[in-house]
Amino acid sequence: MQSLIDFLKTSYTAYHTVENAKKLLSANGFTPLSEKDSWHVEKGGKYYVDRGGSSLIAFRVEDENAPFKIVASHGDSPALKLKENAVVEKNGVQMLNTEPYGGGIWYTAFDRPLKIAGRVFVKTENGFEEKTTVSNFNVTIPSLAIHQHREVNDGFKVDPQVDLLPLLSLQGGETYLSTLAGGEVLSHDLFLVNAENPYEFGLNGEFLAAPRIDNLTSVFASLNALVANTANGNCVAAIFDNEEVGSTTYQGANSDFLKNTLKRISLSLGKNEEEFFKALACSFLVSADNAHAKHPNHPETSDPINETLLGGGVVIKHHAKKSYVTDGKSAAVFKTVLDRAGIKRQAFFNRSGAKSGGTLGTCSLAQFGVLAVDIGIAQLAMHSFVECIAKADYTAFENGLKAFYATDLSALL
Repeated sequence: MQSLIDFLKTSYTAYHTVENAKKLLSANGFTPLSEKDSWHVEKGGKYYVDRGGSSLIAFRVEDENAPFKIVASHGDSPALKLKENAVVEKNGVQMLNTEPYGGGIWYTAFDRPLKIAGRVFVKTENGFEEKTTVSNFNVTIPSLAIHQHREVNDGFKVDPQVDLLPLLSLQGGETYLSTLAGGEVLSHDLFLVNAENPYEFGLNGEFLAAPRIDNLTSVFASLNALVANTANGNCVAAIFDNEEVGSTTYQGANSDFLKNTLKRISLSLGKNEEEFFKALACSFLVSADNAHAKHPNHPETSDPINETLLGGGVVIKHHAKKSYVTDGKSAAVFKTVLDRAGIKRQAFFNRSGAKSGGTLGTCSLAQFGVLAVDIGIAQLAMHSFVECIAKADYTAFENGLKAFYATDLSALL
């Protein structure tokens, strides 16, 4: 659990997530590839390739004739993105001009230590240099005192342009970019993120609370499952950026990144296009993104029959209008994998009539068709600046992905 906590602590943005993923993969013998180069993939090899510095696909090739077993997750989370010319002078203080990235519970950003994190492009003699960075100082968004907003506990609507600007400095705030970058910044993708450390809580320490549990728990579990020695066949872990804003970007799940990577693996192994399509027809995709646990204070917001509970095991997610990709066959396949491994499982359905959130599974299937299932860890406070899970569910989830990678699915498909 400590390794997960360390990963959550330092994966401030999708750029940091990919950096941390590369370190883990390199330590376990994975070789970096580039989309700009020719690939020479060999049986028994372990590789990874990134796109845009914020998405990454890692894979291991154990059988050149095998289909693909894919786990897809996302490394971005709701945050506040800094605009250019961000320093704003207001009433004797300097603040930062931000706009929401994703659908956060924005009032949970107030009165917390926040860091500025992301990537900067620093001017050089030959153009620019890209750097991943995080501030060594904190900023904070202060609440309006109850004495000046007596009705605050009766309901408060956040105005992003007014309420989500953090305190930066009394003076000299214009230097914050050079402080972050160590030089002149041409442009940036910078975010305000929660600087608080993860913490365990509960009478028996059974819960974990942290920023960015959605969806870094899936990312970390998929990486650990991929590097485990139990993996066999052609196993793939795809980590995408921009899921929180629709995935339709150069590095999102709705791009050609995964499709192109799978095809290049196949062609590099000497397969022709026809053999690649045959392999896809026998492949399986796990869309790994967390699920809503039944809130103990608000059970009326959940399905009254299918209870998704903290501590209930791996969640298989269903939706009649296909916000989730699970169907009867894919559910049966994954239930069989979990049951054979002795791993607890449960089902998630929205309360009928409620609007469902989407996942990157539907985006990936827009690029190529494979049988797919949506799964996750049951969590509370999704899209808050601090979310929580039961630690036992993370363990079950990681073990479930290990079982998936270890299972020969040919008899089930």
